[in-house]
Amino acid sequence: MYKWLDERLDLTSLYQKVLRKAFPVHHSFFLGEITLFAFVVLVLTGVFLTLNYEPSIREVRLPDGRTVPAAYASILYIDSLPFGAVIRSLHHWSAHVMIAAAFLHMLRILLTGAYKKPRELNYLVGLALLGLAVVTAFTGYALPYDNYAVTATRIGYGIAASIPWVGGTIAEVMFGGEFPGSERSIPRLFSLHVLWLPLLLMALIGLHLAIMIKQKHTQPRYAERVAPGKILGVPMYPQQMVMMGILFALYVGIMTMIAGAFLAHPVEAFGPPTPNTPAVKPDWYFLWLYGLLQIIPASWQFQLFGATVGPEFIGGVLIPGILGIVALLLPFVDTRKDKMRYMELPSEHPVRTSAILALLVFFLMSTLAGYKIDFQQQGSLLGNNAVLWTLVLGGPLLTFFLAYTLMRIFYGKKEEEKAL
Repeated sequence: MYKWLDERLDLTSLYQKVLRKAFPVHHSFFLGEITLFAFVVLVLTGVFLTLNYEPSIREVRLPDGRTVPAAYASILYIDSLPFGAVIRSLHHWSAHVMIAAAFLHMLRILLTGAYKKPRELNYLVGLALLGLAVVTAFTGYALPYDNYAVTATRIGYGIAASIPWVGGTIAEVMFGGEFPGSERSIPRLFSLHVLWLPLLLMALIGLHLAIMIKQKHTQPRYAERVAPGKILGVPMYPQQMVMMGILFALYVGIMTMIAGAFLAHPVEAFGPPTPNTPAVKPDWYFLWLYGLLQIIPASWQFQLFGATVGPEFIGGVLIPGILGIVALLLPFVDTRKDKMRYMELPSEHPVRTSAILALLVFFLMSTLAGYKIDFQQQGSLLGNNAVLWTLVLGGPLLTFFLAYTLMRIFYGKKEEEKAL
């Protein structure tokens, strides 16, 4: 049978070119695989959810006599099914894991210089994947259509609509009309969440893997000492596939236990949408944006060529946009040709490492600002806008100079000793 297939499909050549590809043995390389596993679980659990979900805000009557939107009622129905709440919870937590693993994977790429030539293209594809994963997660926010979901999604609608000149069009395309209110919003977000964005993610994941197989992984630093110039690692088949199978089984087992122990997004507790705005906060990956919106004064508003530039645009689009442009340009600015085959040590590049640490502190301080109202209610000094701005701007600057100085003191001497 194999011979018959080989004569027609050239399986031997496929085995030599693809399945014998060497995978480096290094724990940090599993972050990409965990991202992929989370996506697979999201798709599988998403299939179950779509079979039982109604993307509509038409009013339906519950057995207890309450009249609620159909989308909200269908979530209650899913939770009432055997293991329905656990599967929905697994879907929720896997989205968190996918974004966290993709972020850590990108952090490794940045810290080890793996974005440099010839991997610029795959780095850009990875950036697009991370951004698209976050957008896909956002489009799922509104689908339960409870009081929390509507309030959180309304913030995103306001950000999209705040973009000068084109905001109205973007909000119309993404939300199908004013949110909340438009009957087309939930069907539009549903189709984006379960069809178009996942298809785009699949295409980018396929492109990411194809480029990676063609260009091969960067090599861990020990490979330079053990076998300079050669590719070290275990072949994809069977060793790497066995490890991936074990890791995937572990992932599913651990995440299922977490999903069962910590049921996510209790829609009954939040209740159906009401005119009142509940005190809610977005998930952790949006909290830094929410924090920026909290501390940017309403007075930061001006007219530009007939359009209004306001706080929502500055905090929700302009600042993230600047960070995104810097990330896109990085491989074309950092064109050093040293160690392109091997992972670089962060200590060998104090400026780059210090800048990345400063960026992490910026995210942390902005996230802290997301709790501004809580701090004010507690009478804490952190509820003061000036204090939060000092932390958001001063924290990263202090981190950069401190990290750079320490690395120069402790690792600069080693480099000088090597030079001698």
